[in-house]
Amino acid sequence: MDKIKQNQIVLSDSEVHLWFVKPQDCLDPALLESYKALLTKEETTKQQRYIFEKDRHDALITRAFVRHLLSCYMDLPPSDWRFSKGEQGKPELINPTMALRFNISHTKHLIICALTLNHDVGCDVEHIDRKSDVLAIADRFFSKIETKELFSLPESEQRQRFFDYWTLKESYIKAWGQGLAIPLKDFSFHIGRAASNDCNNNIRLSFVPEREDNADLWQSWLFYPGPQHRIALSVKNIADLKGDRGPLEPYRVRFFESTPLVNFKEVEAINS
Repeated sequence: MDKIKQNQIVLSDSEVHLWFVKPQDCLDPALLESYKALLTKEETTKQQRYIFEKDRHDALITRAFVRHLLSCYMDLPPSDWRFSKGEQGKPELINPTMALRFNISHTKHLIICALTLNHDVGCDVEHIDRKSDVLAIADRFFSKIETKELFSLPESEQRQRFFDYWTLKESYIKAWGQGLAIPLKDFSFHIGRAASNDCNNNIRLSFVPEREDNADLWQSWLFYPGPQHRIALSVKNIADLKGDRGPLEPYRVRFFESTPLVNFKEVEAINS
């Protein structure tokens, strides 16, 4: 396991780095105090607004986690990072950087953060045992293509596929940074057979005619870190902005497990 040092991770233009932390493993009182010291006054105020201690804890870990991992790429102390929010609330970096783009998601027992260079990126993690009427939600928000496929499955498989679609759709709109300003029915994910038990990248996008986007520029993944969680990742290639690239190459996804300010390690897959 590698000790944290500045600038020790290299992120290439063709990679996505997906970091994760388990907040229930970060309980040392002294370490939590060091996390609190990283936050700005505004961040501390927001963190303290949560009613339940668990939510305050997760918010603290999330902010320390993001500051810590960003400092693994840039020569900037974790306490010096400053953030703003886009029109729809997507966090962005204020500090001059090497074009780092990132996105955060959290759920029960798992926090994730995806990073790229230049490319729009979105991620989502969900705890799939939460109580909800998934078929009613799908009928209201999913596209006709997705709903038809979902309802055609055996009942025993429908809940799992619902969260496949839900996390993918969340990852797409989060990559755009426009939230639900993008109608969820305006785009469809087509999920093919997975090549492994922990990942599926046999996924493609399609759009209604009114949606101005190019499905060929997007790559998406589903990850299965454990029976309780589903993770989706979507990245848009900026080749259309550069105009100097040939055929698009698949991104390489690398995984990093972290204890903020203590250590991290690169792993083969996320395990929750």
